Amino acid sequence: MPPVPASEFAQTTIPAPGIMAVDWEERVDYRRLRDYRIARVRDALARSDLGALLVFETNNIRYVTATHIGTWAFNKFERWALLTRSGTPWIWDFGSAAKNHRLYSPWLEPDHSRGGNNGLQGAIAPLVGLPAGTAGEIAAILREEGVADLPLGVDVIEIPMLRELERAGLTVADGQQVMLDAREIKSRDEIILMNQAASMVDGVYQDILEFLKPGVRENDVVALATRRLLEMGSEHVEAINSIAGERCNPHPHVFSDRLIRPGDQAYFDIIHGFNGYRTCYYRTFSVGRATRAQRDAYTRARELIDAAIALVRPGASTADIARVWPDASAFGFSSEMEAFGLQFGHGLGMSLHERPVISRLNSLSHPVEIKEGMVFALETFWPAADGRGAARIEEEVVVTADGAELLTLFPAEELLIANEY
Repeated sequence: MPPVPASEFAQTTIPAPGIMAVDWEERVDYRRLRDYRIARVRDALARSDLGALLVFETNNIRYVTATHIGTWAFNKFERWALLTRSGTPWIWDFGSAAKNHRLYSPWLEPDHSRGGNNGLQGAIAPLVGLPAGTAGEIAAILREEGVADLPLGVDVIEIPMLRELERAGLTVADGQQVMLDAREIKSRDEIILMNQAASMVDGVYQDILEFLKPGVRENDVVALATRRLLEMGSEHVEAINSIAGERCNPHPHVFSDRLIRPGDQAYFDIIHGFNGYRTCYYRTFSVGRATRAQRDAYTRARELIDAAIALVRPGASTADIARVWPDASAFGFSSEMEAFGLQFGHGLGMSLHERPVISRLNSLSHPVEIKEGMVFALETFWPAADGRGAARIEEEVVVTADGAELLTLFPAEELLIANEY
């Protein structure tokens, strides 16, 4: 996709039809979505040397089972799912959620939805025997479904659970790569959900542009964005980066209570989920007025992202994109490790970071082929010559047969001035 001329603006052919299901318009087909995801996992499992996948990471569980019990369950390891080569998904859930699935998730076999507890991250000591009981249940299912002699792929796991699986005679292997293989190519329904999520952020950026003025704090913007996203139907506001003034360079990756002042440069990243699918969406503004240094930094960040977007097409590689970005020393960092995440691309889906990951840290030595149906975010950074400001721009793209199609539509061709004097 070539740089957008100043007289034009980005549009998309992908629908963002709204958050409701209706009978009078084809929107997201959730049965088709579930069928697609489980077929992708089955195919990835069949191409591996694993007999089954045991997943504890929340988004992997949702991808395999289409179950979800709220964001409080993230990172607690109190839910897990199992899929063997020959069987249908199993889910162990927190207390009464298992009964709820039996009532409202008819795509699951009723006896495959069970209550589970591995000890609340050690709050119930392993000596009570909960991890051992889980391992015994899993081993019995693997034997019954004929795959107990093959490696069991696991995505992430607590040490007591790992040891109990090994004591049960199971060979535990890396299952995360298989899950990432499955999640790499997005279906039409997944892309619509991500576009719907992006459309919500389009609206939030309009609110932010109108809200920014001296006396507003970084955390005030976070509160505004969070409230508006939830009002629009967001399921999970994962993070709002809100950075202004001298905090722009280097990027601290956390908001503060700093008051925004006249002439500040400010950038924001909005990460939220709609029906499980994420955004990662940066925009930069100046407040009241902009200096030449701020405008120049923005122009450079825009040039870098346009150069990257122009290279997005099936058959290209992540190295092709990484090569057009400057090395870390060109924008003030001592190594690619320290500069990681600034000139950057990352797959999007049910997680914030999926395949492909595009960076000079990894892509030049280990390039990944870009494929039709991938969805990823491209983001660039450039410091202002004044030593305090900086620009961040991020665009989410779908890889089509003809190149990149944008999901992120809030204007970003040039630096916008909020409440210009």
